[in-house]
Amino acid sequence: TYSRKTCRFIGDSFLSPLCGRAPNAHVMMRACASCNDSVYAAAYDEGIAEVAQEHPRDHREEHPHPVALVTGAGRGIGRAIALALAREGYSLCIAARTREELEETRRLSQLPIERALIVLIDLADEDSADAVIETALDLFGRIDVLVNNAGWAPPRTALTKMRAEDASRILAVNLRASIALARAAAVSMAERGSGAIINIASSAARNLAAGEAVYAASKAGLVAFTHAAFAELGDRGIKVSVIIPGLVDTGLIPNNKRLDRTLMLSPDDVAAAVLDIVKSPARVCPIEVVLHPQRRPERAK
Repeated sequence: TYSRKTCRFIGDSFLSPLCGRAPNAHVMMRACASCNDSVYAAAYDEGIAEVAQEHPRDHREEHPHPVALVTGAGRGIGRAIALALAREGYSLCIAARTREELEETRRLSQLPIERALIVLIDLADEDSADAVIETALDLFGRIDVLVNNAGWAPPRTALTKMRAEDASRILAVNLRASIALARAAAVSMAERGSGAIINIASSAARNLAAGEAVYAASKAGLVAFTHAAFAELGDRGIKVSVIIPGLVDTGLIPNNKRLDRTLMLSPDDVAAAVLDIVKSPARVCPIEVVLHPQRRPERAK
């Protein structure tokens, strides 16, 4: 069951009826059966919440399986990472903005509902990180792996033409939220003396292409944050790593006659790198993992 504080997120913010997405909302997909029924009724009528009638959980008991929290888990790289961790025996807290995509990830994981928590959330919201961490801890009592995969970027835009709100959203989702999630998760991990925080960056942090100035800055900041955070958390048994993939074949990259998609990385390649990190010996931390396609996907002009 969830705390009343967590359940209030259901009553305070409702999904817009558009596309089942949660703009600027902390909306839990499941609700505590011991809290106010009117909260459930309103949420359920809006198509926001599933009311899971489960046995009350003793918060003194720790979930028997390792737990992974993956943001941006509704599709692409995030989904591949979530599914790979589920196959390794992890229970999941999967977070994103689109309900249907997260439900499909949960279905593909083949985990029972009590081991796959769905959280609808917009990480551009300043309070979202604490809400996700608190919700995961309320249900599972532990977070063993945090994967900061969620990211956002508009189409390539000249810096002088970029809207201020777009620049703010890039930095909020790609950098600020990852820092906030890492900070909150590290508190719990430090108490256990173990854990892994894995940030998914981008080759844009190094390639520095025109039209991607703010996006590149957000990903370069994530790389720098990873190194500095490991300097603080490594001695407490927490791995802090960043994966920097090159071009990955996802729906975020539109078809382009100059790209050979068969040569691009697969989301499963990034997921495999995540598993390599979490399965590395306790004495080892792969702080920075760079993935390049073996052959260049860019066709010669």
